[in-house]
Amino acid sequence: MSANQPTTTEDKARQQGDFESIHRDIMVGFSTWDFDPMDLSNPFPHKGFVHIWQGYEDKLVPFLVQHYVSKRLPWIQYHELADCGHLLIKSDGVSDEILRAPVGGESSSSLAEFNE
Repeated sequence: MSANQPTTTEDKARQQGDFESIHRDIMVGFSTWDFDPMDLSNPFPHKGFVHIWQGYEDKLVPFLVQHYVSKRLPWIQYHELADCGHLLIKSDGVSDEILRAPVGGESSSSLAEFNE
């Protein structure tokens, strides 16, 4: 491996600077879009879902926004983690939950799903 290549996933995330990812999230959240996300159609019309993972304690993307989107677009599976924030992937066990969900794995007791 080259000395210029990152060695871990965390290093890869920091290639453009520690705050680049959060900066991009803020730009997406507060800019004007050329389309209405509520007009999106199901990218998996025959089988499958889009999964949204949301930390309840997220201070950048309020959980109510994602909950609203998932209610309006029934092809979205909304997963909310009570004790997580914006960087929920760093919480213990969350990566495993995310990988199990698309294949029908069981969720932990800390996970709340709101699609009814």
